[in-house]
Amino acid sequence: MMKGKENPLILGIESSCDETAAAVVRGRTLLSDEIASSASVQALYGGVVPEIASRAHADAVDAVVQRALERAGVKKEELDAVAVTYGAGLLGALLVGLSFAKGFAYGLGIPLIAVNHIRGHLAAAYLEDETLRPPFITLLASGGHTAILHTLTETHSEALGGTLDDAAGEAFDKVARVLSLPYPGGPHVEALAREGKNVVPLPKMLKGEGGYNFSYSGLKTAVINYCHSAEQRGERVNRADVACSFQCAALDVLVRKTVEGAKERGVRTVTAGGGVVANGYLRDSLTKACAAAGLKLVLPTKKHCTDNAAMIAAEGLVQYRAGNFAPMSLNAEASIPLF
Repeated sequence: MMKGKENPLILGIESSCDETAAAVVRGRTLLSDEIASSASVQALYGGVVPEIASRAHADAVDAVVQRALERAGVKKEELDAVAVTYGAGLLGALLVGLSFAKGFAYGLGIPLIAVNHIRGHLAAAYLEDETLRPPFITLLASGGHTAILHTLTETHSEALGGTLDDAAGEAFDKVARVLSLPYPGGPHVEALAREGKNVVPLPKMLKGEGGYNFSYSGLKTAVINYCHSAEQRGERVNRADVACSFQCAALDVLVRKTVEGAKERGVRTVTAGGGVVANGYLRDSLTKACAAAGLKLVLPTKKHCTDNAAMIAAEGLVQYRAGNFAPMSLNAEASIPLF
C-alpha cells in the first residue's frame, strides 16, 4: 500500500450520463465544483441519447477540468491523485471521462483512483459534515438503485435491503411520462405534487412486509392503470393528485424503513445519497422522522445528490486513504455491483 497524505489534493471527474463535472477537494474540504450539462439537449428527445451525451462530454471535459482547477486556486502539478467514475453508466460517456483522467494522471505521474458512481453518491455526505464517521445508516435512492445500507467503515457497508424491481428514480421517470411531464421526470413530478392531495388509492410498497426491501413495479403499474381507466371512462385525471399520491406512496416507506434500520442496528446517525434525495418532500419527511427518533441526519446539499464530481472526489479520498489505486489498463464498465 502506498502511504499518502492525510489530506491530499484530489481532482474528481464525473461523466457517467449527461453531466460533465470536475471538482477539487483537499481532504474533506471542497475547493471547487464545476458542471456542464447536456440535459437541455437531451430533453428534446425525452431522455438521454448516449451518442449526444458522449460528444458533449468530449467537447466539455477539458474546459470543465481547467475551470475546476482555477476556481480551487491550485495548479495541476499540486494534485496528489485523480479520481474518476469508471462505472456504472453509459459506456461511451464513461470512456470520455476515464480516458481524460488517465492521460491527466499519467502526465502528472500521480495515482489514478477508480470510483464506483453509486459509492460516490454514498460519499457525498462526507462533504456536508467533515466530522462524519461510521457507523451510520444510509438511504440510497437514485435512478438505478434503491437500498438501505449499514455503513460499518468508510470502505465497507452491508445492504439491509433494496428494490426487488424498479428503483425509485426509475419509477419517478416512468410516472412523469404517464403524466405527460418533461424530462427529467423527478423534479417535475415533485413540482406538480405540491399542487395536489394524497387522495388517489395506491399500493403502499411492501409497507408491512419484505423486511427492508422495496417494490416499485406494482406502484408504477397502479398509476398507469388509474390514469388509463379514468381516460376510458371519459373522466378528467387530476394530475396533481396523482403526482402527490404517487410521491407519498413512493417515499414514505423509504423514510420509515430507514429510521427502523437505524433503531434496529443501534446506530445514531443517518445519511442519504442519490438523485431522489434531492426531492424536497423526501428531505423534509426524513428530517422530521430522524428528529422524532433522536437521530442525527446528514443530508448532502441538493446539488450533491444529483450527478456531480464533488462526490467522486469524496469517494476518491476514501480510496486514497485505503491505498486503492487503479492501473492505467482500467476500463469503463456500464454495469458494476455496489459492493
